[in-house]
Amino acid sequence: MPKSRIRKKADYTPPAAKQTTALKLTSRAWVAPVMLALFLIGLAWIVVFYVTDGKLPVADLGNWNIVVGFGFIAAGFGVSTQWK
Repeated sequence: MPKSRIRKKADYTPPAAKQTTALKLTSRAWVAPVMLALFLIGLAWIVVFYVTDGKLPVADLGNWNIVVGFGFIAAGFGVSTQWK
């Protein structure tokens, strides 16, 4: 039986427009440090409040210091939505 002919396919080259859009999807450099800083500030705020029996970081706030700590953590989650 005779062999079939092998057809050469042209090499695929992606269009130039798609190559430039891939470069634009880089992450913002400030997002990760700010997000981690907000997480750590919120955690530290809550830990300091419990360790000092409510005398620090702001004694006048009382138990609202927990809300402030979780507010920093929530802000960290809000910043994390900017990460690409």
